[in-house]
Amino acid sequence: MDKQALDGLKVVEFAAYAAGPVTGKYLADFGATVIHLESGSRPDGFRLQYPPFAKNKPGVNRSGTFAVCNNNKYGITIDLKAPGGVELAKRVVAWADVVIENFTPGTMDRLGLGYKELSRVNNRLIMLSTCNQGQDGPHASHPGFGSQLTSLSGFTFLTGFPDGPLSLLFGPYIDFIGVGYGVIAVMAALDHRRRTGEGQYIDLAQYENGVQFLAQVVLDYNVNGRALSRMGNRCDFAAPHGVYPCQGEDRWCALSVFDDDEWLELQQIMGNPAWAADPGFGTLIGRKQHEGELDERLSQWTVQFAPEELMQTLQNGGIRAGILNRVRDVYTDPQYEHRRIWRGMEHPEMGVFHYQAPPFELESTPAVLDRPSPCLGEHNEYFFCQILQLEEEEYRKLVETRVIA
Repeated sequence: MDKQALDGLKVVEFAAYAAGPVTGKYLADFGATVIHLESGSRPDGFRLQYPPFAKNKPGVNRSGTFAVCNNNKYGITIDLKAPGGVELAKRVVAWADVVIENFTPGTMDRLGLGYKELSRVNNRLIMLSTCNQGQDGPHASHPGFGSQLTSLSGFTFLTGFPDGPLSLLFGPYIDFIGVGYGVIAVMAALDHRRRTGEGQYIDLAQYENGVQFLAQVVLDYNVNGRALSRMGNRCDFAAPHGVYPCQGEDRWCALSVFDDDEWLELQQIMGNPAWAADPGFGTLIGRKQHEGELDERLSQWTVQFAPEELMQTLQNGGIRAGILNRVRDVYTDPQYEHRRIWRGMEHPEMGVFHYQAPPFELESTPAVLDRPSPCLGEHNEYFFCQILQLEEEEYRKLVETRVIA
């Protein structure tokens, strides 16, 4: 196999759920040796707390949510609260280039594994701490998940229809924004170390990451004093702009018209119906003023078509349009299939599981997905004896005393 971009990079994760592990996953996909460290008695929460499970049968090695966040990694277990557990963890850190953790602020310090202590063990260490609201400040210790962070960041205030309740975004949206910034920050710190020899501590606040994706709204308030609120599917500078019904059960197509020339093109595609020639629809201002009627009329036209047919027809005419994929459609989407976003690998308990390739590619050193997500403690003997090079007798004693679970 050709050398990958991050071959030789050694990473250990004191991390669980999404924000920390997916950062490590992307490093692993490009060649880093990534160790996912868990407690045998209290494993990564994704293993047991979050379905789906293979064949609807829960088990520590059957979680699809854990799997998709942790391919290409080695899985080890250390009981950090057992006598000798922290000391063993420090030996793992001494081996590593990068530590990733996403515990509540202060947890690593209380365990004796904070950056100040670990940098004594490894003075070239880069440590990424990714948590809800950063390591300091009046709210740093607040617990939470993605739904709380999307609300704090302002997304929830903007999501939903004006005359309806607010809506949470699906899933831990902010966590995955944090993943992108986490990878960037680690790579920047590695470049700094390459030039100076110095390690570095990275304090990543996922709350602050979320605000970056609301730049337009924040700037509008900063410059104009205007606080935007829920608009449903509408847009200040496009009409029609929304999701329109198509043939079939719960099938839809999204389309956007941003100027009057595009509106004229859409009229032609629709066969120049009499209602579309109304002067009130001739300008963006007019279409915005009559948007409710416009959406109703347009829906009566779109519902005649299958979403795939409508998307193709609109795109051929220069109109921005896209079908709304259902979850099952994501696995058969021809664009995803062409770019090999889903990579099937055999898992010991789940059978063939389709892991997700990273959303970016390197031409000369592409991502390689060649190892399924680890079972709990699967690589203990290999890692401790072959990579960390513990003597067999010491390893067996650590297993017997349940430091290695």
